[in-house]
Amino acid sequence: QVQLVESGGGLVQAGGSMRLSCAASGSTSEIKAMAWFRQAPGKEREFVAAASWVSSSTYYGDFVTGRFKVSKDNAKNTIYLQMNGLKPEDTAVYYCAADRRPFYPGRSYSNEIVYAFWGQGTQVTVSS
Repeated sequence: QVQLVESGGGLVQAGGSMRLSCAASGSTSEIKAMAWFRQAPGKEREFVAAASWVSSSTYYGDFVTGRFKVSKDNAKNTIYLQMNGLKPEDTAVYYCAADRRPFYPGRSYSNEIVYAFWGQGTQVTVSS
């Protein structure tokens, strides 16, 4: 099993920046992919970004438009999400996810059902 713990959420003004972290523990050697999703009140969970644990590949949701950057530290079993130029519509609970299977052509990285492990989420609130 893999446990995921997110941190770094909070309240920020529009235009500000925030960095989220997600630390994995447990059977971390099994991790091949990690990702960030978010869910705003009354909306479905949405893919934000993903990173391969076995290559340098990263992927982003269509809405990101260069404002967010995902990075990782394999040695620390941690994935990060640097968010810049935050907007009130970025307000959501941000979730970290991980899976034992690597990304490969034809395998979705943006569908939440492909991830076996999930964190509890961290609230990000952007005030206008």
